[in-house]
Parts: sequence; structure tokens; C-alpha cells
Amino acid sequence: MDIGVISVRYARALLKSATDQQLEATVYKEMMTVAKSYLEVPQLRQTIDNPMLSKDKKEVLLLTAAGPNPCALTKSFIQLVLREDRENVMQFMANSYITLYRKQKNVIRGKLTTAARVSPQTEQKMRQMVESKTQGTVEFETEVNPDIIGGFILEYDTYRMDASVKTKLNNILHTLRR
Repeated sequence: MDIGVISVRYARALLKSATDQQLEATVYKEMMTVAKSYLEVPQLRQTIDNPMLSKDKKEVLLLTAAGPNPCALTKSFIQLVLREDRENVMQFMANSYITLYRKQKNVIRGKLTTAARVSPQTEQKMRQMVESKTQGTVEFETEVNPDIIGGFILEYDTYRMDASVKTKLNNILHTLRR
């Protein structure tokens, strides 16, 4: 069976159960932590995939990967995944849950890149602008990149607004070379 199909089925069931118990936001945060743990600690995947490691140790590892004090639903989900021998797909399940949750709650990811740190008020104004355009909630990430010299780059959904000085200078240079 396809890994994508398996992960989406488990993620859908987890989201339905979390919604029924009004824990979807809590489980969302924990699945984000699990997904982040897999990215930051590549050995986690190798260890979880190791058939010589006992289910109890894998459970401890996955619960630790879910963050401090995961909710009962996350604990029982991890136990179910281990009981069904699907732990090798756990990373994909976490990512599928994140995607399904964002779709259900109309959560859009946004990113603001600036040359220097911006004030919280400026960040909030940009967030509100994106939320008004998308009619959804925005998970906003800010990044400082001095290479853009000045201005900003705003990205959300499939939209990208590049108002950086670097891009403008490159456009002028490109025009002059013609």
C-alpha cells in the first residue's frame, strides 16, 4: 500500500478524533513538534525504523518527539501506530495531519523576509493584510536576511511580493545590459 494513502488515512482519523474531543489545536502543535523532530534529528527516523528496537523504546522516543507532556490522544495515537506496525510512516502521518488541519481551519503560511529586524507592530500589520486578503488565519514567520539590502519579501500561499532593494538593483542592471 502507498505510504501517502496510509499516512493520510491515519491523519484523517486522528483529526476526526481530535475534532470530536476539541483537541485539534493541541494535537496540531504536537504533530508540528513531531515533524520538526524528524527534520532536526535525522537519527530519529533510522532509530524508529530499526526492527531490533522494542516497541516500548520506540513509544518513548515518539512521545519525546511530540514534546513535553503530550495529550492523551497523541499518546494513544502513537500506541496505535506502533501496534499496527506503521511507525515507519509516522513522519508522513504528522505532516499529513498538519496539512489536513490547515485546510480545515483555513490556516495559511506566510513569510516576511526583511534586511533588518522589524517591529512587532509592523509584523502585525503585514499579518493583518494577508489575513484580510486570504480570509484565513496566517501562521507568520519572519526572517532577517541582510543580503536583500533593504525593503522586504512577502510570501503566502502562491503569492510572492518582492519589494527588496536587491531585486530592484538587479532589474536595473538587467535593463542596462540589454
